[in-house]
Amino acid sequence: MPEPQGNLTRRQILGIGGAFGLLTTASLAGAAALARRPATTGAELRTAAALPPPYQVPLPLPAVARPVSTDGGTDRYEIVQRETSAEILPGLRTPLWTYGGSFPGPTIEARRGRPVTVTHRNELPVPTVVHLHGGRTPADSDGYPTDLVLPAAWPQTPQTMPGMDGAGGHGGGTGTGMTDPRAVTSRLRRDYTFPNDQRPTLLWYHDHRMDFTAPALWRGLAGLHIVRDDAEDALGLPAGPHEIPLMITDRAFTADGALTYPSLDPALRDRPGVTEPHLAGVLGDVVLVNGAPWPVHETDAARHRLRLLNASNARHYELEARTEDGRRLDLVQIGADQGLLAAPVTHRSLPVAPAERHDLVVDFAAAPVGSLVRIVNRLGTGRTRDVMAFRIARPAPADDSRIPPRLATDLPDWRREDAVRTRDFAFRAGRMNGGHGWLIGGRPFDPARTDVTVPLGDTEIWRLIADVHHPVHLHLVGFRILTRGGRPPLPHDAGLKDTVSLRPGESAEIITRFDGYRGRYLFHCHNAEHEDMGMMANLEVV
Repeated sequence: MPEPQGNLTRRQILGIGGAFGLLTTASLAGAAALARRPATTGAELRTAAALPPPYQVPLPLPAVARPVSTDGGTDRYEIVQRETSAEILPGLRTPLWTYGGSFPGPTIEARRGRPVTVTHRNELPVPTVVHLHGGRTPADSDGYPTDLVLPAAWPQTPQTMPGMDGAGGHGGGTGTGMTDPRAVTSRLRRDYTFPNDQRPTLLWYHDHRMDFTAPALWRGLAGLHIVRDDAEDALGLPAGPHEIPLMITDRAFTADGALTYPSLDPALRDRPGVTEPHLAGVLGDVVLVNGAPWPVHETDAARHRLRLLNASNARHYELEARTEDGRRLDLVQIGADQGLLAAPVTHRSLPVAPAERHDLVVDFAAAPVGSLVRIVNRLGTGRTRDVMAFRIARPAPADDSRIPPRLATDLPDWRREDAVRTRDFAFRAGRMNGGHGWLIGGRPFDPARTDVTVPLGDTEIWRLIADVHHPVHLHLVGFRILTRGGRPPLPHDAGLKDTVSLRPGESAEIITRFDGYRGRYLFHCHNAEHEDMGMMANLEVV
């Protein structure tokens, strides 16, 4: 997916604030010179197999996991990470790495304040790490990239991390590179505990292994985790069959149906990184929703709550809902990454970057029975303009759902004057060991280095600036977007976020309070290829 071309102007740089703008003008200009394709996402992979026409494959709904125990006020689950195959393209089998044998993995339904413990058993051929994205999670369960769960026969010394290679990655399984003395590894299994002491929202869990997050995601290691509470349940929002989770991804396939991905080491053992045309991010030409290509969902002419997640490695979408006669239906946003908004926001189109979530209500009563409502991607070309469709098969029974004018009263009221410090971070391309990398503040990720130390409970403002498109994610905390380019945030920036999408040359200010737990966390770009090639940093809450 090409992104807007253009060089950074002095006005764009200064939009983030005078001092930071002057500081970063030279460094960002240098980054543009060093980047192979400074303002574009990587080349799109092409599928060799025959593709189905759009809106023929039924939309799958991810299975809801069942706890193996609910004793002692904690819901306990067991998930086996294993290889399997599934029919994604009709008539072909696709090998996958999965949580529990399915892609997406099983959905965990949680209640606010009720802990969940998930025992993950790794039966894959490589180490794994599970991160609950958006979770307010103690550090020992947050899925730090070196806290590996090793397969039974994995020979690597646990604390030895991969070494840098010429492609700009951090390494592989040779045991000759950097070390992380704080790594806590286990063999075969690990318990992750999630307190769910947070606002109700859609979270997702995925692999976060250092240097190999991107190919693990591509192979299928992702699933949903939904937190609910009584206050949200009482709002009268669409529920039951009218609440639909939608995990959007893109992939590409070989002629026999296998996934294709440009890894330097297809075994994901020794050498991380991707081939040169894809250094800026890997794109596929097949759009999947809940693991199905351009699916269709048959339903009735009622309001629907669509829980959207962009789980793509690098692809950005701008979504619209269009009727067959070309009308655009309202996308009524009721929630963001970290839960409900204070009040609904109505859009006609809505951008969604990798790892972002949008909670929407769409009223299909405006579409004639028997017609299709297509969800399309304004940023796509060819087949990637299509996403999925809803077939309005019948009139609705009595629809007693509603969209209250007031949704949430528990959003934090952080003010600029509450911040005890302001920090500046530039996200840009650069060179690492003679190869291409992606850097934060001019430095690639090093698990043994502390980049930011924050006292528990402090409120801070972070000023972020990007050379190309970077969706920036903070672990542990949600944040509010204060400004973009020195101007007010955009309508889709409303609410509490954990990922902010920075466009090429764009700056943003965010504010957050670092509460919850002490320990080592991360912030990083959620273009998965960028994070694998160095665009992560350590955050220590003390």
